[in-house]
Amino acid sequence: MGEAICEPRTGAAVPGAGAVLVDRYQRRIHYLRISVTPRCNLCCRYCRPDRVPAGHAALGDLLSLDEIRVLIETARDLGMDKIRFTGGEPLLRDDIVDIVGIACRTAGIRDVGITTNGVLLPDYAVPLRRAGLRRVNLSLDTLCPARFREITPVGALEDVLAGLEAAIAAGFDTIKLNCVVAHSADEPDARAVAAFAAARGLAVRFIREMDLEAGRFWPVVGGDGGRCERCNRLRVTSTGLVLPCLFSDLAYSLREHGVAAALRLAVAAKPRQGTRSSNRFYGVGG
Repeated sequence: MGEAICEPRTGAAVPGAGAVLVDRYQRRIHYLRISVTPRCNLCCRYCRPDRVPAGHAALGDLLSLDEIRVLIETARDLGMDKIRFTGGEPLLRDDIVDIVGIACRTAGIRDVGITTNGVLLPDYAVPLRRAGLRRVNLSLDTLCPARFREITPVGALEDVLAGLEAAIAAGFDTIKLNCVVAHSADEPDARAVAAFAAARGLAVRFIREMDLEAGRFWPVVGGDGGRCERCNRLRVTSTGLVLPCLFSDLAYSLREHGVAAALRLAVAAKPRQGTRSSNRFYGVGG
């Protein structure tokens, strides 16, 4: 396991006040997406965590709870104010409620969200809401049980829908549906999800299937992803690598460089637009 990261607090009277991270293209970088585990309890054909190379993101190398706390506080001190937790499936992490609670209690962090497949939300929705979480993105690619089994041979559509109902009952301020499409939001499954979302008063984002190695990606319909000219984010893998861009092989270790230095290096290295990634950083969220 890598050496734990440990950095002092800045001691600023107003956390993050005056700090701004700006890349070479004058984009303000204030959004941090943190993967907390590469593991997933589904096996979607467009993600396929079963194909992760041996030794990638071994569980012993995961960032600890304290390392995540230091990461969040340091990012805040550098002017970052938006956090989203991803996986894999983040609810597989036993201390996910504690992790979310740390982010929600960190002064200066104004927006905390989580992206989940929803399967475990019946158990976690209320604890996460009590920890302060207000935003949930839930993956829903189809409303047809047979199609669901084609997309992933593990799990069942009814489990995802139960998770959605649990999230609604828990009273989150915002619940968005993430729908992966092969080509466009006009596909039958996508249209069905859109109608379902409209009937429930939920927002929906349509995400076209990406190919990291070939460098193929498109703007997210209903969201900001895939629009390089206004990218405002960095990604951190579950083992502590900071990625300037998902479609790039660049990565900076929090443990090797220290948190603040790794974040600054990643901002300085952000490309104008994504190209491709031969490293195929699985489990860092879409």
